[in-house]
This record gives sequence, structure tokens and C-alpha cells, in this order.
Amino acid sequence: MTTNSDGERHALTSNETARLAWMALALTPEMGPMRIAKAMQRFCSDSTGAERLFDASLTELEAAGMPAKAAQFVADGRARAAAEQEVARIVETGGAFLTREDAAYPGRLLQIYDPPAVLWVRGDAALLERPGIAVVGTRHPSPYGVGMAEMLARDLANRRMTVLSGMARGVDAAAHKGALDAGGKTVAVWGTGIDVVYPKENKKLAERIVASGGTIVSEYPLGTFPAPQNFPLRNRILSGMSVGVLVVEGGEYSGTRITARCAMEQNRDVFAVPGNVTNKNAWGPNTLIKQGAKLTATWEDIWEDLPSQIRLQLEGEMEAAGQVESKSGGAASLFEEEKPMPQAERVVLDRLRRDESVQLDTLIEGLEGALGSSEVFTALFELELRGRVKQLPGKNYVRCF
Repeated sequence: MTTNSDGERHALTSNETARLAWMALALTPEMGPMRIAKAMQRFCSDSTGAERLFDASLTELEAAGMPAKAAQFVADGRARAAAEQEVARIVETGGAFLTREDAAYPGRLLQIYDPPAVLWVRGDAALLERPGIAVVGTRHPSPYGVGMAEMLARDLANRRMTVLSGMARGVDAAAHKGALDAGGKTVAVWGTGIDVVYPKENKKLAERIVASGGTIVSEYPLGTFPAPQNFPLRNRILSGMSVGVLVVEGGEYSGTRITARCAMEQNRDVFAVPGNVTNKNAWGPNTLIKQGAKLTATWEDIWEDLPSQIRLQLEGEMEAAGQVESKSGGAASLFEEEKPMPQAERVVLDRLRRDESVQLDTLIEGLEGALGSSEVFTALFELELRGRVKQLPGKNYVRCF
């Protein structure tokens, strides 16, 4: 029996009871994904259904290999009560949850060693099954790193690929924004509950992801705070749901390395954007390239390594939507031929770099004799409008891609 939003009680179907059992075990202390799967197989695999788990005695639960604390939590009814409360809260917040037995549970994630027993979802759950690339990197990227993450995410999203990341500040946020700017879909995998935005500065980004038809997903219950140990664990979900993992920037000792290692263990492709060897955050991608990761400079480097069935699927969707690839590789409906750039804009653009910002006063001083200050201001304004230049705090400018 369970209680609906009007306070009325009704009997659960066998499927609803099974889903409740998965949730109950996910909320039980000392029960990880592997123990939960074994318990469900032991108690809920026959015709008696999941009620057998809730009716089991403490002795039966302990004999099945459950730790004493976990067995007690289930036997005295606390697990079921906690599950019913959690499901009610999920409904109230407009979310949903998926168990490993649900048809909507992402198939690629089931292929990893320890898929989460339950996924908490906000947004479009169907998006989790679509072909996607996980984009990961440092929380403190260079302008080059931000630009590459945005560019590659935008170009891949333009070609119907889902962009997955962890919504951390830095490379993660840049990847989500790139996908959104292209009008594409993006998935944020959190190390907190789906109702706890972290970092708080990305609250608007989270709302934009959901509003655009994207998805927020977590293996943690509602209200879970950002504990440091949660984030390395969530990285296996990022790589597990993806076709491949793209590393943009990351230091020698960073979470990016964990995600790349997970991808290799899960037999996922690893792509890496080469970086300036004098930048400490280039250590991660450069080392991965030496170890066999695919050197990635443009979306084509990823596209050509996709499994053929996925590439054909995406190309078919693009064709159906009227996006026809031009001979140069771009989508003709998305990338129109650029008009010739005015001389003043070309001069200014040539002075800017992709991997290092230039301060406005320094730029004007360096162009003295070639362009006046008003011409520099006008050129920068036009270049920003066309997305060729980006202004950073302190009137610093960096060249985009």
C-alpha cells in the first residue's frame, strides 16, 4: 500500500513494488550498487515479487549477505518508509527516478561494472539513451580551454550529439553552454541531489539546461550535499553513459584523470585536446595522447571515430531536419559562408591569441600607427558580435575559434 497526494491509499502493482524495493535498498545504509543487485536477484526474481524483500526476517536478510545495519533497516520497515517518502518528494519536485529494471534506464550505463541501482532524474529521461560525448576538464581553465570546450560542444551538438558533463565551474560549464548556444541537448551528471545546485553560481545554467529539454541526473537522494567523495564516484556515470570522453584541460592530480581512467576501463573512446606544455593543466590531455587517446582539434576528429551505426543515425536525423552537410564538412543550414572581413577587423584579430588574453590598452598601444583607438573599439565590437572575439573581465580580449 502507498499514499497518493490526496492522502488516499491504494495497492501497488508488482512493477511499482519492485521499483519501490530498488529505491528502498538504494536508501539503505551500507548497500552499494553490487549488494543491491544481488539482494534484488535473491528476493525479487520469482513470482512472489518484491514483497518478499519487505516481508523477509532479519535472519533471512543477514543470511543473504546483507550487513547487519542494512538488514535491520530493511527488517524493521524503515527502508520501505524511507522509499515511500523519497518517491513522494520526487513527485513533488517534478522529478522522476529510474531503476535498473526500467526500460528507460540508459543501456550503455548497464554495461559498466557497477551501474547505479537508482537514478534520480530532472528533465527528459529519454535523453540519457541518446549518443553522447562527455566533456571534462579543469575547474580553472585557460581562455584556450574555455574556447575549445565551447567550440567542440557547440559543433557536436549541432550534429545531434548529446553533450554530457558535470556542471562544475570551468570546462564543464563551458561545454554545457556551448551545447545550449547551438540549440542542442545536454546532460548534467551531479554529485549532489537533483535539488541541490552545486556550485550555486550555476543555478541559472541548471535551469537553462532543463528548460531547453536537457537533463539533470544523479545517483544520490534528494537533499544530498556536495560531499567530496561523491564526485569521483559520479565520474563513472559520465563516462558510462557516453560513447566517448573528451578531455580538454586537466592537471596531473585531478578528477579529469579519474573520468578518463573510467572511460578506458569501460571500453569507451578517449579524446584529448592538446595543450601548451608550459601550462600545468595541459599535463592531463597531453599525457593521455601519449598513452593512445585521440588527438582532437575539431569535431571531425571525434565524428570519424564514432561507431558507424551511431554516425548513420545522427546523419539521418540531420537530413530529416534539413541539415545537409556541405563539402567542407559543415552543415550548410547552420554555417553560411562568411563575408570578407574588413581590414581593421583582420588587423585586430591577428593581434589576439587563443591561449592568452590581451589587455585593451596593450592592444591599442601595439596597433598605434596602424589603427586609431576608435577603429580598435569598433573592430572589437564587430568581432564580438560575430563570435570571433570574447571579452574577459578587466577589458581583456581573447580570440575565439
